[in-house]
Amino acid sequence: MLVKLVAETAPQPIAPASPPPVSKPARPLLHVSRDAMACEFEIFFDPVRYPSGADVSVVALDLIAALEDQLTVYRETSEVSRLNAIASFRPVEVEAGLFQLLQRAQELSRQTGGAFDVTAGQLSKTWGFLRREGKVPTQPEIDDALATVGSESLELNAERQTVQFLKPGAELNLGAIGKGYALDRAADLLAEKGLGDCMLHGGNSSVLSRGQREEQVDHWTIALKHPLRPNDRLGEFYLRNQALGTSGSGSQYFHHGGRRYGHIIDPRTGWPAEAVLSSTVIAPTAAEADALATALYVMTLDEAAAFSRLRTDVAALLVTHGKHPGQIELHPFNLPAEAWRNMLAAE
Repeated sequence: MLVKLVAETAPQPIAPASPPPVSKPARPLLHVSRDAMACEFEIFFDPVRYPSGADVSVVALDLIAALEDQLTVYRETSEVSRLNAIASFRPVEVEAGLFQLLQRAQELSRQTGGAFDVTAGQLSKTWGFLRREGKVPTQPEIDDALATVGSESLELNAERQTVQFLKPGAELNLGAIGKGYALDRAADLLAEKGLGDCMLHGGNSSVLSRGQREEQVDHWTIALKHPLRPNDRLGEFYLRNQALGTSGSGSQYFHHGGRRYGHIIDPRTGWPAEAVLSSTVIAPTAAEADALATALYVMTLDEAAAFSRLRTDVAALLVTHGKHPGQIELHPFNLPAEAWRNMLAAE
């Protein structure tokens, strides 16, 4: 566990940025962090307003660690690993929070036309991404994995709170929604204990804001990294009790036969997505922001536009390659001008 005072923080690819100028300098934030879910989780807050915030943050980070024990597929003792082992054979009773998460994941799969799907665990295995040993499978191997995918075949019994896989061999992988869910749960705990103004992030790509940065600033400012120029910022987003998630394959990929394969696989085709450089989503909850950032990453621009008409409460910014090498194009959806600043506009 790490606790330190910071005046300016800059994790990448998403960072809490300096707020707009105010009548007096912004007070430093206290920063509490812990490693979990193969990344670093951090909580930022004003220690002057919340003198007991560090102790409360430690409790919230302990909750995140406990949720990792429940959700991970990398530990045989986790509840999700237990589901993967036996839910193809019989209904399995699960903890209430996990059941509600699976209900939400199933609904998000329906809304995105299957672009987001937590039952695609076999696809990650087939491509070698589960153990970060990338390989190109044969089409028959991909077809076999696809036969196990489909959130519609996830049978959720609300009365008994049980889960059963109707497709034999199906496997859950909550990697695209688990960090956001953990942030939501941690923020709720912080609020219950009186810490209502804070910013949390997990692995830099999942951010949740609650309350405000300080009395004069009613939002949290989050900077987004340029996908092709890591030292540059592409834009800034102003979050007001919202979450932001970004998906991209910049850190997990492999090359084969002169071609680059990223780790984000389209669960509808079984192949890694290639058209989008990064997908950033602003949503009411961190779980939704994470899941939908993944979904929009594998969608076409037309599909993203159709989804944005369905979910007007969700904003997105997709980044694709431009017409010339090194150039990019920005595609905003439901993103009002006052909610962000395009830092490329001045170039």
